[in-house]
Amino acid sequence: MVQIIPKTVDKLWNEWDVRVMVLSSLCLQIILILLGSRRKFSTQSWVRILTWTAYLSADWFATVALGMISTFQGDDQQNSSNPNSQAIMAFWAPFLLVHLGGPDTITAYSLEDNELWLRHLLGLLVQVSVALYIFLRSWTSSSYSLPLLAIPMFVVGIIKYGERTWALWSASSERLRESLPPITAASTPFKNDSHKSSHLRRLNYPVAIRKATHIQEGHALFKLFWHFYTDQIIEQKDVQLSNTMIQEHSFEDVFKLIEIEIGFMYDVLYTKATVVHSLTGVMFRAISLVCYISTFTVFCFIIDKKLYSPIDVDLTYFLCVGAIALEVYAIFVQVSTDWALYWLSKHEQPLAYSIYQAISSFRSNLSHEKRWSESISQFNVMEFCFKWKPPKCCGIPRFLAMYEMYFKHQHTALEGVPIKMKQLIFEQLQDAKLVVDNAEQNSKFEVRSQVLTWRGEHAVEKSGCTDKYIKHCAANEVPFETSLALWHVATDICFYNDVDKNQEASDPNSKSKVSKLLSDYMMYILAICPFLLPQGIGQILFRQICDSATTFFDERREIISKKEQLIGKSASQVLYAMKSELNPWLDEFESGDGGKLNNVVLLEGCVLAHGLQALETEERWTNEDKWGMITQVWIEMLCYAASQCGWTEHGQQLRRGGELLTHVCLLMANLGIGEQSKILSEQDMDRLQDLKNLCEKF
Repeated sequence: MVQIIPKTVDKLWNEWDVRVMVLSSLCLQIILILLGSRRKFSTQSWVRILTWTAYLSADWFATVALGMISTFQGDDQQNSSNPNSQAIMAFWAPFLLVHLGGPDTITAYSLEDNELWLRHLLGLLVQVSVALYIFLRSWTSSSYSLPLLAIPMFVVGIIKYGERTWALWSASSERLRESLPPITAASTPFKNDSHKSSHLRRLNYPVAIRKATHIQEGHALFKLFWHFYTDQIIEQKDVQLSNTMIQEHSFEDVFKLIEIEIGFMYDVLYTKATVVHSLTGVMFRAISLVCYISTFTVFCFIIDKKLYSPIDVDLTYFLCVGAIALEVYAIFVQVSTDWALYWLSKHEQPLAYSIYQAISSFRSNLSHEKRWSESISQFNVMEFCFKWKPPKCCGIPRFLAMYEMYFKHQHTALEGVPIKMKQLIFEQLQDAKLVVDNAEQNSKFEVRSQVLTWRGEHAVEKSGCTDKYIKHCAANEVPFETSLALWHVATDICFYNDVDKNQEASDPNSKSKVSKLLSDYMMYILAICPFLLPQGIGQILFRQICDSATTFFDERREIISKKEQLIGKSASQVLYAMKSELNPWLDEFESGDGGKLNNVVLLEGCVLAHGLQALETEERWTNEDKWGMITQVWIEMLCYAASQCGWTEHGQQLRRGGELLTHVCLLMANLGIGEQSKILSEQDMDRLQDLKNLCEKF
């Protein structure tokens, strides 16, 4: 029989297989603890890919290593170069249990992992049984020192693995729903201000350390809106309390509160925060650290290391030092989190204040200290189609789909969220809240429901625009994805046309730039993350736009190449400059004879752009008025998409650096105009009270 693998390689692997697997398991733990928390604020692809690879590989390497050691324990050591290899390898088994427990910074890669907590519980039982088998087999050795030394490490291994299973169970959807308060009449409004104040005090507000107000209020909002994270109805009292806190702050502080609130939820869903930041968790940390240090000390100064292979001794040193270093780093990370600051903020002792000051000062000096990415992805469909070049082997559908995905990500950019954008979003949501508040009590529910349907039409009407076509493109009768695409094309054309006239149009804090950023952000969601939008024809429409725009540009490459030399490489600039080329198509479309045209959305977008530009030339609008209306249209679309997206989709994005969409959705909920902020009628309140009374009888 032909031997594919050389004997030397096979022999080398037989001698080093267990050692390689154990060392690899340790390296994967280092990667996970360093990158696990980085997902919270990083949108970089390499972070996600490396974390995903390490997360899936870590359990596999540790499990296989345990299996190899158990097999090795059953051998007669005839293949072993050192008769004491069994004992020292058995000593590695509890370290592998620690690795299976994973670091504190990541327990779940995605929300689906939390639902598999039962699988991890079974894994805990099986792996502990295997490790116990290895431990008992090692007692047959002539030396009992290492097996005895493995006992404290077994304790740590079981603690770590148990913590991971506990954290996954705590973050599962069923457990989150079970943790909701019982059914009460709590959805009724507060009777008076004193009633509201007493409820605020129950939320530990105000705080002992005044500088920690944001942390305390962010945690209070996190507790108030626990229903939100399980797609449940938010109680009216909670909305009133959040309004009380929000109204006292500027828009910048409000967005900071939202960041803190979402940060707490990320920790609950993806880390061991619920376990670590409890009395039990603190005790476990103390026990683990004592066991690590005592084990390392005894191994260094008491164990006779001459009995074992130098390579195995060195690897054991690596495991001990690595375990201590990872534990110290994990404690350091947890002490620096908002959870620790929240705990310190409730204590009036000078020591607590000094520690709080030290942690805050250290965090402020970190350049990467962020609670989310603070950026929005940008995707411009015009630029994408303008530069699209199909691969030579485009006849293979699967390869073409992969190439298109790669090309999409190549043309996706990141832009920071400007202060002006936050201000405009907050002010517009405040106006929407005012509309709901001013409504009659018996019609608040209908008014709020109507506000949630705003996605451009209200902004156009509010601006006083009389152009029928502009009003048509913003009407609710037009499918949301179609309206989004039309305004994206039109906004792009108007923006570059205005930049040619006035360079201030590209200023980050100008309304034109804010509109451009929101336009490209919403198109990014449509093209790359359609699951964040209401169910519809998003992907089909995107494909139609790409096909029509690509065909349009390909058929006019000669004209484009000539004009491109004068106006640069922007697809929208090229499109707007080709008015003479577009006129016959526009006339045919506007006459109603455009049924045979494939590029309807592209042409409608051009018509909308010309209509918007005509507001200045024909309707005597100022440039500021025009962009003010466009900005409001985009903010309404943003808010509509945010409210229609379920919490599961929002929660998934937290591990990718976060989305502005999620922050807007939570802000709407805090203001009481979100999809889950129900306003109950008096009849509903009475029925709820009757149900409460009935429950009390039993």
